[in-house]
Amino acid sequence: MPAATVEDHAWGRIVTDAPQYRPVRVAMSYEPDEDPKAVRFDFPSGMGWTFPRELLESGLRAPARSGDVEVWPCGRVQAVVEFHSADGVSVVQFDTTVLRSFLRHTYAAAATAPKTT
Repeated sequence: MPAATVEDHAWGRIVTDAPQYRPVRVAMSYEPDEDPKAVRFDFPSGMGWTFPRELLESGLRAPARSGDVEVWPCGRVQAVVEFHSADGVSVVQFDTTVLRSFLRHTYAAAATAPKTT
């Protein structure tokens, strides 16, 4: 029996040089049958990044980077996820409660996944 896929949606804020931010809806997914150690963030533009789930968790406590993705806490209730691509850098700010909730869902799905030997 395949493990449950997790797909949560969250509003983030694209951070720019302008005094205002742009809200963006982000699809956060976890597919334990594909890669039990990775999560994916997809944007309406069609861009998406897959990165270690552990990076997201670590980055909520202290700055952390893996490949093209960097995560760090921003104050007490927000976190920043920075995505690097050939086109430049996208900086998106999230409420940490949303990211923690997503992580809880991924760990619950992983706990119910069948063990492979």
